[in-house]
Amino acid sequence: MILTYKIHDVAPYINWIYFFHAWGFQPRFATIAGIHGCDGCRATWLTTFAEEERSKAAEAMQLFKEANRMIDLLDRDYRTRALFQLFEANADGDNLLIRRPDGSATTFPLLRQQTPHRDGSPFFCLSDFIRPADMGQPDTIGAFVASIDAEMEQLYADDPYKHLLAQTLSDRLAEACTEKMHEEVRKTHWGYAKDENLTVADLLGEKYQGIRPAVGYPSLPDQSVNFLLDELLDMSRIGVALTPNGMMIPHASVSGLMFAHPAANYFAVGKIGDDQLEDYARRRGMSVAETRKFLAGNLQ
Repeated sequence: MILTYKIHDVAPYINWIYFFHAWGFQPRFATIAGIHGCDGCRATWLTTFAEEERSKAAEAMQLFKEANRMIDLLDRDYRTRALFQLFEANADGDNLLIRRPDGSATTFPLLRQQTPHRDGSPFFCLSDFIRPADMGQPDTIGAFVASIDAEMEQLYADDPYKHLLAQTLSDRLAEACTEKMHEEVRKTHWGYAKDENLTVADLLGEKYQGIRPAVGYPSLPDQSVNFLLDELLDMSRIGVALTPNGMMIPHASVSGLMFAHPAANYFAVGKIGDDQLEDYARRRGMSVAETRKFLAGNLQ
C-alpha cells in the first residue's frame, strides 16, 4: 500500500534533535521546537541559557524559523510517500522466511549479537521477535520504504545555505513520514494497537508497541538487504532506486522492517566474529569478501 502525505501532515513528526545535530547544535538547542512562536516565549527561552550560550541559542532560533519558512514553501509543491506491505513470516534460526501473496518465499538473513553483555542478557537477533517455523503457525511482519519527492534534494543548488537547509529538512521529513506511516499501520492497517493514544513526544520516545528497525541502523546494519526489500516491495513504485551497493536514491529515504511483538526492542548487533561473518555470507548467498564490505563497521 502507498500512503501519500503533504509536507504539513508529517512536519509535526519531525525529530528536531537530529535536525539540529546536522547543523552542529547540541540537543538542548532543539528545545526551541517546543516553544510557542510568540516573541515573549522565545525571549523567555533564551534566558534559560547561560549568557555565553545565548548567541548560539539565537542562531538556533533563527535556523528553526527559517526551517519552518522552508517547510511552508515545500508544502506547496512536494509530498512524502511511504510504501509498506504486511507478509506472513516465520523465523528459521537467524533467518526470516517471508511469504509473498503469490506463495513464493524470500529468505531474509539477519545478524545476532555476539559480544557478551555485562548483565548476562540474551544475544538478540530480530528473528527472535517472529514466531518460529517449527510452531506450525505463521506470524506477520511488515516491510516498508519511505521517501520524499526527489526534486527536494536538488533545490537551491545556487545557494549553499538554502541547499543544505533543503537537504537536512528532506532527511527529517523522510523520517517523519516513516513515523506517521508506522503509527497508521499500528492503529489501522495492521491494527494490533487500535487503541494507541500517544503524543508525538511519546512516538519519538519509541513508547509504542513493536519496533521498525531501519536498514543501516544498529540492529539491521547490512545495507545490501535493501535488495531483498526491493524484491518484496518494488521501491520504484514511490520513485526510489538502488545503487549497485544498495544505497537509496533519493538519499532522503528510509527502509526497513516492522515487528509487532510486545517484547520487541531496539538493540545494536555490535561486533561480530569471522564465524558469524562466514555464516551470514553463506545465508545471504554472497562471498565473504563482498559481505565484509557491507559489514565493515561490525567486524572485530
